Amino acid sequence: MKQFNFMEEAFVEAKKSGADIPVGCVIELNGEIIARAHNEKELKNDPTAHAEILAIKKASKKLNSWRLLGCNLYVTLEPCPMCAWAILNSRIDNLYFSSYDIKYGAMGSKINLADISNHKIKIYGGIMEDIGNKILDDYFKKLR
Repeated sequence: MKQFNFMEEAFVEAKKSGADIPVGCVIELNGEIIARAHNEKELKNDPTAHAEILAIKKASKKLNSWRLLGCNLYVTLEPCPMCAWAILNSRIDNLYFSSYDIKYGAMGSKINLADISNHKIKIYGGIMEDIGNKILDDYFKKLR
């Protein structure tokens, strides 16, 4: 399945996050990755430098449009409210995420911002969840 290949690419991005929580994201259009990013809050001293936001900016620049119609977003952790709303506003067709975020997840776990959006997006959670969870668990074990 294609979704597994793209999620694997998101995992590659997550591992580049350095001091940040390891979250990676890729945006795909017509079978081609058009943007990729990982968390860079610490690196950029920017609270908005989440993987999803950075990837959306890159994809919008590449397509010369804020509307990312036909695009699919793959991310290793369920989006927070800021990222969820950016995903909805960018008109991405499908969201695929690996790990659920029961504290801050805004696409179904804690809240679902899609419920109050005019844009209808398809959401698929738990894609290769064991791998996503391990990446996060390993990061937090190193912090302790």
